[in-house]
Formats: sequence, C-alpha cells, structure tokens
Amino acid sequence: MKIIRTDMELETPLVDKTLRESGHHLVLLPDGVPEDKLAKEIEDCDILLMCYTPVTKKIIDAAKRLKAIIKYGVGIDAIDIPAAHARGIVVVNIPEYAEETVAEGAFAMLIALAKKLPILQRQMENKAWAWPSQEWLGLDIAEKTLGIVGCGKIGTSMARMAGLGFRARVIGYDPGKTKEELAGHGIEKYNSLTDLIKASDFISLHAVLNGETRHIIGKNELSVMKKTAIIINSARGALIDEMALLNALERKQIAGAGLDVFSTEPLNQSDHPLKKLYQMENVMLLPHLTFYTKEAMNRLELETLERCSEVIENRQVIIKSKDPRLQNKNQQ
Repeated sequence: MKIIRTDMELETPLVDKTLRESGHHLVLLPDGVPEDKLAKEIEDCDILLMCYTPVTKKIIDAAKRLKAIIKYGVGIDAIDIPAAHARGIVVVNIPEYAEETVAEGAFAMLIALAKKLPILQRQMENKAWAWPSQEWLGLDIAEKTLGIVGCGKIGTSMARMAGLGFRARVIGYDPGKTKEELAGHGIEKYNSLTDLIKASDFISLHAVLNGETRHIIGKNELSVMKKTAIIINSARGALIDEMALLNALERKQIAGAGLDVFSTEPLNQSDHPLKKLYQMENVMLLPHLTFYTKEAMNRLELETLERCSEVIENRQVIIKSKDPRLQNKNQQ
C-alpha cells in the first residue's frame, strides 16, 4: 500500500521502520505541506497518517482509493470528518496514549509558576543569586483551590495530583459530568463557569475544542479571575481568547499563565500576534510538547501501527474515542 505520513518533524521511527519493512511505500511530508501538494500525493494513497496538517475537503476529494485517515495524536479539528465519512473513509485517532503524560506536564507548569521557577532561573543566570524579597515570593499549592475546566481523563488525573498529592481543594466545570461522577475523582462540581473562576487560585483547561468551548475563557472570564490567579492551558489554544489573555497579563490583571498550546502554531518572536508573551516574566511557554515523553511516544507508535494493521488487513478499525464526530454510522 501507499501510505503518507505528514508532519514528519514529529519523529516516529518505529512506525516508519515497521511499515517499510512490511513492504509498504511510505511517503513522508513536512509540516506545512501545501494543500495542492498533499492533494496530488494523496491521489493514489491508501492510508493517510497525520498529526497537525489540515486535511481539507479538497484533499479528501482528490483521494481515489483512500481507506483511512489516522490521526497519530488526539485532536481531530484539522480533519474535514464529514467529507471523509461521505466518501466511506474511516477517521480514527489515538486518544489515550498521553492522558497521564499531559496532566503531568500541566501540573509541572503549575508548580513552576506557583514557585516562580522560570523567573528565578533567569535571575540565577543573569545575577548568580537572589536574596529573599517580595518579588521572588511564591505560592503553596496546598490548601489552595484548583479549578479544572473539562473533567475527562486528563482533567481527573490533574485533580488527583493536586488533591491527593498536594492537598489542594479541587473544583470542576464540565456540563457532561454529574456531581457524583466528579466526586468519585475528588472534584467538587460547579455548574457555573464564572463561579468556578471566581473561586479558583489556579485554573487548568482540559476541555475538548468545539463550537461551545472555543474562547470559553474570554475577556469576561479573565476579568473575574483573582489577581493572584494562574491559568494553565495544555489542551487547545483556542479555548482561550488569546488576545484578551495577552491584555490581562500586560495589565497585571492576573498573576500568570502557563501555555503549551496556541491557536496559531508554531509560536515565533517576529510576527506572531502573541510574540509579546516572550517578554513576560509571569508567563511560561512550551512548544506543544507536554505529550512528548519516551513512554507516551512508545504507546502512540504501537497503537498507530495497530490501526494501520486493521486497515491493511481489511478488519474493522477500532475507534476508542468517545467523540461523536468519529462515529461514522456508514462504517458500522
């Protein structure tokens, strides 16, 4: 079979080696491959492996024999799923490989900002020492309130780390979860996002991105956050109105932000609308890599190969995600 893997910068040596050794023709394409080029390459492609590259209707319509689009990752927003399903093309992701991993990454940002580790590190690099003064005064996590927006597997893992590990009070906003479900994870359910924000010392976002959650944290939500509050986003950049966040940080309206995801990636220091974030001492920026550990990548590669095998052997493709967008009734 001809198999295309886009976003070749995200190295998957086991996937590439296994597919080639099995006799398949593997084509690697870079991040940012032009739509026309991908549309041309996909004409005789059987399986498309993608991570970040948009898979538009134009690309899907160009495919003459495509059987499956496999997202080697979680988010599926870059795929025109209805267009794929209309053509009988299976769309599947790998939703479980990094649940604990991303929660650990989000919690690492929370600890670092609460303890002012980034600015202390810069002070040590520039001045070699820092004497105890108010500008270096950090925060305890114990007995503080962590508000979690989106209480799925990553959010509940974050809750466990903060609650059981650090004795924080954990509250959560998730309209899809019952009070009893959240209580089983040590989370007190809040029905009002505004009330949760007002009560939180730290806020961590773990919601999926859809029409209802886009900019779920906007100017109004930021305006009711505590001045001492820190917000963490390791889910999707567009959950936050990023320009409103930038303004809130510039005005010292909130204490800080830890960001691993952005609406427009990659971030840069020249012409990106969020470039001012690089100059802010109360901000921690990561390059969308909280998922990137040895163990998580091994799980990702093995499961990606499992989905490939199902397509190659004409078996039913296992869809583990509960996202209704992936439930193609035509494939049942």
